[in-house]
Amino acid sequence: MLSASLWWDISHPEVLLQNPLFLIGVVFQIWMGIDAIRRGEWLWAAAIVLFTVFSAALYFFMVYRPQGAAGGGSTGFELPGARDRARLKEIEKRIHHLDHARDHLDLADHFFSKGKFEKAEASYRESLKRDQNDPDAVAHLGQCLLRLKRPAEAKPLLEQALAADPRHDYGHTQMALAETQAALGNPDEAIATWQKVLAHHGYARAKVQYAELVAAKGRHDEARNLMRELIADDQHSPRFQRVRDKAWIRRAKKLL
Repeated sequence: MLSASLWWDISHPEVLLQNPLFLIGVVFQIWMGIDAIRRGEWLWAAAIVLFTVFSAALYFFMVYRPQGAAGGGSTGFELPGARDRARLKEIEKRIHHLDHARDHLDLADHFFSKGKFEKAEASYRESLKRDQNDPDAVAHLGQCLLRLKRPAEAKPLLEQALAADPRHDYGHTQMALAETQAALGNPDEAIATWQKVLAHHGYARAKVQYAELVAAKGRHDEARNLMRELIADDQHSPRFQRVRDKAWIRRAKKLL
């Protein structure tokens, strides 16, 4: 009788859609699938899609819950993005009560990380009203303006931050300056800045854009060798780094 009932449900999807347990299972499966993708757990993500809610349940107990407990996070259910919303509320509360420059900077960085560059710009400027010499606020506003396609405004801010600390933000400010110089049509300046970055860091972002510029100058062997080295190194990089650099590796292969 049970197998006949199950077969009836499977062969009549409209019945399944009216079953609350089925709908809960679908939501749970989607939730675990999204979490697996965000963590870069691609095999788990494929298993969750292919093998339905059973794989989602295994993922919850073997990956999601242990990692949450190890990181001091939730021990129960949490919707994707819930921590981001909690973080945003915490920053907004600090701004309401304290209104410090650093609080506005934290809010701006939050918006920046979400790709909300217009909101980020406004918050960076609020931070600079309270502390106009904060190198982080100056540099991050410059990076924000670059992504808003306003490189002429970004350049003096990035240069100001680098004058105070040539290695600011572990080379990320210098990389933004190189991208700004290239966007303003100054490839020679950009090449020189990329060389300074690569003297201290091995970022894929730096190697690819430097190679693209020197290739455009006719230095094909130099560009080709650098891209081969980058692609070979990527095969032995940690998974988190490979996920982060995926777009740059794709550009490197295209350049080859």
